[in-house]
Amino acid sequence: MGAYILKRLLLMIPTLLGIMLVSFVIIQFAPGGPVERVLAQLQGTDVGGTARIGGNSGGEVGAGTQPGAGAGGSGSTFKYRGAQGLDPEFIKSLEKQFGFDKPAHERFLLMITSYFTFDFGDSYFRDVPVLQLIKEKLPVSISLGLWLTFVSYGISIPLGVAKAVRDGSRFDIWTSGAIIVGFAIPGFLFAILLIVLFAGGSFYNWFPLRGLVSDNFADLSWWEKIIDYAWHLTLPLTALAVSSFATMTLLTKNSFLDEIKKQYVMTARAKGLTENRVLYGHVFRNAMLIVVAGFPGAFIGAFFAGSLLIEAIFSLDGLGFLGYKSIIDRDYPVVFATLYIFSLLGLITNLISDLVYTWIDPRIDFEARNL
Repeated sequence: MGAYILKRLLLMIPTLLGIMLVSFVIIQFAPGGPVERVLAQLQGTDVGGTARIGGNSGGEVGAGTQPGAGAGGSGSTFKYRGAQGLDPEFIKSLEKQFGFDKPAHERFLLMITSYFTFDFGDSYFRDVPVLQLIKEKLPVSISLGLWLTFVSYGISIPLGVAKAVRDGSRFDIWTSGAIIVGFAIPGFLFAILLIVLFAGGSFYNWFPLRGLVSDNFADLSWWEKIIDYAWHLTLPLTALAVSSFATMTLLTKNSFLDEIKKQYVMTARAKGLTENRVLYGHVFRNAMLIVVAGFPGAFIGAFFAGSLLIEAIFSLDGLGFLGYKSIIDRDYPVVFATLYIFSLLGLITNLISDLVYTWIDPRIDFEARNL
C-alpha cells in the first residue's frame, strides 16, 4: 500500500501541472486583463471583457499576463482600449507592476514555482495576500459544504434503505418521482422561489435574505447564536440540498438491493434471524461500503461545487462568490490560487476515498491491481 500511495502522490504533480497549464493557455485568449481594467477605471469606462486579442483593427488588443495568468504575450507590443492619451511610460509601468513585461512561458514557470511553495502573492485589486482572502471566505463555504453533506447523507441513506426494503411499492414510486423532480430543478431557481415565498418576496417574511449571521450576532448568548446561525442557513442550505438527494439515495437503494439478493442473506434468513437483524446487522455494513467510502469526495463536491449562484443570491461572501468576482475583476492571482488549491484538494480527496475503501473492505487491494 505504501508504494501505491507514493505512486498516487507522484502522479499528482503532472496532473496539477496539466490543469494549471491548460487553464493558463485558455486565459491567454480571454478578453481583457488587469491592465485594461485599470485603464478603464482611469478613463471612467467599463470595458468588462470587450477587448480582443490579436491583429484587431483600431488597436483593440488584450492585456498581457504575469505569473498567474493573463492574455496575450509581451505587454510592450500591445495597445489597450482606453489607453489613448495616456503616457506610454505609464502603460509600461503598469505592465511591469502586474508582471506582464515577461514572456508567457517565463510567467508560467514563475507561477508554478511559487505555487509549489504555496506562495500565491497578493491580489491585484484588494492589496491583501491571496491566502488571507481565502481564509476570510472559508467559514461561509465550510458552513454550506459541511451542513449540506450532513443533511444529504442524513436524509439520503435512510430514504435509500426504505426504498430498497419497499422496492416497487407505492412509497418507492412516489419518492422516486419526488427525487427526480428535485434533481431537475436548478438550485438557483429554487432559491429564488424560497425568497419569494419565505424571505419577504411576496408572501411571508420568516427568514433573512442576507448574510450568515445577524448584525448583532456578537451580542447574543450562545444558544441565541446557534438559533440565529441556523435561521440564516435554512434557505441557502435548502436550495443547495434539494438536488443533492437523488444520486446518494439511488446509490444506497441499489447497493442494498444488490446485497439483499446475495447468498449470505438467504442463509441468514434460513437460520431464523429477524428481518431487522438481517438488514441492519449484515446487509447494511456491506451495502454502505461504497456510500461511506465516497464521503470525502461528497464533502469536497459540496464544499466547492454549485454554491456560486446560491452565495450570490443570498449575499454569502464565500469562496464561490470570491472566484466569480475575481474572474470579473481579472484578479488572476486569486483565480489561479483558488484553482490550484481546489485541484490539489480534489486529488488528495480521491486518494483518501481509495484508502477508505481499503480500510472498510480489506479485500480491496489497489496495489495488487497495478492501479
